Amino acid sequence: MTFNRRQFLGSVSGAALGSFIPFADAFAADGPIKVGSVLDNSGNLDIYGKPMVMATTLAVDEINAAGGLLGRKLQAIQYDTQSDIALYTKFAQQLVRQDKVDVVHGGITSASREAIRQTFTRSNTLYFYNVLYEGGVCDRNTVVTGTTPAQAVEPLIETAMKQWGKKVYVLAADYNYGQITAKWIDFYVKARGGSVAKTEFFALDVADFGSTIAKIQQEKPAFVVSALVGGAHMSFYRQWAASGMNKKIPLAATVFGAGNEQLALSAAEGDGILITGNYSQELQNASNKNFLAKWAKRFGDTKQVHEIAVSQYQGVMLWAECVRKAGSLERNAMLKAIESGVSIEGPSGTVSIDPKTHHAALDINVMEVKGQKLTIKSTSKQRQPSDTGRSCDLIKNPKENKQFEVTV
Repeated sequence: MTFNRRQFLGSVSGAALGSFIPFADAFAADGPIKVGSVLDNSGNLDIYGKPMVMATTLAVDEINAAGGLLGRKLQAIQYDTQSDIALYTKFAQQLVRQDKVDVVHGGITSASREAIRQTFTRSNTLYFYNVLYEGGVCDRNTVVTGTTPAQAVEPLIETAMKQWGKKVYVLAADYNYGQITAKWIDFYVKARGGSVAKTEFFALDVADFGSTIAKIQQEKPAFVVSALVGGAHMSFYRQWAASGMNKKIPLAATVFGAGNEQLALSAAEGDGILITGNYSQELQNASNKNFLAKWAKRFGDTKQVHEIAVSQYQGVMLWAECVRKAGSLERNAMLKAIESGVSIEGPSGTVSIDPKTHHAALDINVMEVKGQKLTIKSTSKQRQPSDTGRSCDLIKNPKENKQFEVTV
């Protein structure tokens, strides 16, 4: 990893965390409600995973401090997948077969999500995927609380094209997220009369972007859009700045900032990158101020807090609200609650489940990196997951279970 761990990461560790929360002596007859998670607490994606583990712990602690749910305490059972898909599969099966959890909040990459989603669907174990992604998952057993391209990528492209021009060069991670997001970028650019000069894909372990920077110099696009992901890909931003190109061609990014990547770069390297997302620590609402205060009290500071951690926290809180509304953990009662359009006020603002897609309607911020902070330029309230909604209608087709790919 090229990230500074001391800057980002908390002190949650262990190959199989099994982070069981202490309980009072007396329990309801049914025992604790079990909340499972499978996340990269170590490995190449731990910049995202460690804060998500911390967010899960904070949410469960907070719910227990308020009396639990249905008169029962919660028990968090968390496993470290070490950025290994085989471990995702193993621990997903363990959560279902041995731990018999009531819900799972986990997965980071689209590959990890698809490696475990069917395990939870087959076992009727509700699954919350709390990470921004490429859209299209249509599964009544799955709830998605992260942003989709229609929510975040579209306003990013619209703002960037208005500021900088119509010729775009695209860089993307070479797996589901990058490949499908690149198609959406192409769609949104062309819908606004622009053109994509070239799209390049990079494996997650690629860290040398010298030849790509030379190609971009030759193409002379109005701006570059990055859908790069993870530690190795951070090298692009450093190399871009070192080449002096950050002073010549502006950058927009679909993931940058969601894992506090701006803290891994100096201000000179990161300033000016345009992003969109559901969360910034700069949000001034009361829920965010309260959340940051609780995080700092629990973990010592707020350096680890990023959009994906907040999305995980909000996912747990949204599930808890569904439990309260259902008055039961029984699956059909929970599905009825989920499809009632339940919502919460989270650190990012209002988070509401769209009954048709089981995705979240979210507030979206257009932001610029300035001085290692995500400065909010504008906010669109309650953007819908309209990309997934083009193909997915779980009210009409409750047995649907697939990921629709974008067609443009």
